[in-house]
Amino acid sequence: MQKIKIGLKLVLALAFLQAEAQHLTKKVDVLVYGGTPAAITAALQVKQAGKSVVVLSPDQHLGGLSSGGLGFTDTGNKAVIGGLAKKFYQDVYDHYSKESSWNWQSRTSFGNRGQGTVAMDREHGTMWIFEPHVAEGIFDAWVRDHQIDVVRGAYLDRQESAIQKESTAIKSIKTLDGTVYEAKIFIDATYEGDLMALAKVGYTIGREANKTYGEQWNGVQTGVFQHRHHFIAQISPYKREGDPGSGLVFGVSAEDPGEYGAADQKLQAYCFRMCLTNDARNRRAFAKPAGYDPQHYILLQRLFRAGWDEAFQKFDLVPNHKTDANNHGPFSTDFIGMNYGYPEASYAERKSIIEAHRRYQQGLYYFMANDPSVPTAIRTKMADWGLAKDEFQDNDNWPFQLYIREARRMLGQYVTTEHNILGRNKVENPIGMGSYTLDSHNVQRYVTKEGYVQNEGDIGVHVPRPYAISYGSIIPKSDECTNLLVPVCVSSSHIAFGSIRMEPVFMVLGQSAGAAAVLALDHDHVVQHVDYGLLKKELLKAGQVLEQK
Repeated sequence: MQKIKIGLKLVLALAFLQAEAQHLTKKVDVLVYGGTPAAITAALQVKQAGKSVVVLSPDQHLGGLSSGGLGFTDTGNKAVIGGLAKKFYQDVYDHYSKESSWNWQSRTSFGNRGQGTVAMDREHGTMWIFEPHVAEGIFDAWVRDHQIDVVRGAYLDRQESAIQKESTAIKSIKTLDGTVYEAKIFIDATYEGDLMALAKVGYTIGREANKTYGEQWNGVQTGVFQHRHHFIAQISPYKREGDPGSGLVFGVSAEDPGEYGAADQKLQAYCFRMCLTNDARNRRAFAKPAGYDPQHYILLQRLFRAGWDEAFQKFDLVPNHKTDANNHGPFSTDFIGMNYGYPEASYAERKSIIEAHRRYQQGLYYFMANDPSVPTAIRTKMADWGLAKDEFQDNDNWPFQLYIREARRMLGQYVTTEHNILGRNKVENPIGMGSYTLDSHNVQRYVTKEGYVQNEGDIGVHVPRPYAISYGSIIPKSDECTNLLVPVCVSSSHIAFGSIRMEPVFMVLGQSAGAAAVLALDHDHVVQHVDYGLLKKELLKAGQVLEQK
């Protein structure tokens, strides 16, 4: 009798474990990793095609940078933004067409310029500048209205054992909570490319040498100054001005910047895009952050003393007396040189890097609003600004998304280079278009041979006309992975990515990735085998723009 009881207990235990295993394994046609705009457009495209899809978002808030402070949209030529990307900006327009949306200012008092063009375009029913919570509300509505399964706070387990592949196909991945997800097609729509890396897809970090792809604007760019984000005045980098023996001030590297045109593994700087307000009813004053050290901003103090007066040039206005404040000038919100380890860092290390950026930027604003060394006119004007109380309310009114301008970039079936962006090389199999300037923020801050501080890496090269982006740039090489699409960490050179990396383009590429995933599902589950003729037909039907008219 005792043996029977023990045997029964074992059977029940095994049945329980089997049930738990089934509970912890979820199966779906397409798995989208990321909470970015590209992730949402990809998932929506799949869902509308009648396939099952799940979005695993490491973030609690959907929308990445678009809902994280970047409300003054970098668009380039708006005519080539179609499909769901255009639908997003139409939804923004619809929101601000309601009088109830203007709770801090009247609609008639709001200016109508954005990135040099009309921001609220009545002819096409689109609006290109917006408050962060409005963007998030739109993405949440899309997910809710289309009943897309989203798991928030779902971090990929980045250990090798957390991914199962059969030959070149991903079969399943595991998240940190232990849940296993099986899918036929996977889409990595993160800014970091963690799923791509876990799948052993080739990628690069940093800048290629100009000679790698025969480019001009890649690699180390010492002596190239195009955006006025460099030190025009001769500013000493030393703690005691002019005295090398006193040591370098905070944020200046003692390393040689490298040979012009050479490769490195350094990254263009990150910052938070800030939603600030000068409306006293909604303003929260800048507080002194923990560990605040005014000496961290000594270069800015010296700039002011040299007569620099562009501190507020990128306080771009969005509705309701708010801003999308971005980096501007030689010393600003970009935390130059402090992000190099971010792409490969652990989650804990990334959190530390993000917190360091936050403290630096909080300290910068506090310094500008309070330090007696700041010119009175600037200090007084800065004190008129503060955090918007009605934004990012569960994050102390601070943006929840650091601007990851660049991290990993896939080495896929086709590498987009500046030759494509500048119209020198024709693109085959286009899945969307870009048009923004070849744009890179500064990469490093160093000491010149003459003994002054200088920045390096800032590039801004005009793009003559919109350009196509190849399907080959969002798919891996076929011998590495056959069921993964990568619409954000696309296969491109550093400087080409500088133009591609705009949120509307990511939305376009996300939707195209979703369409390709559906076609792969209907064929042999191999993304490299997708019939481009069929894909083009689906993209045009979805409103994507594939060529300049």
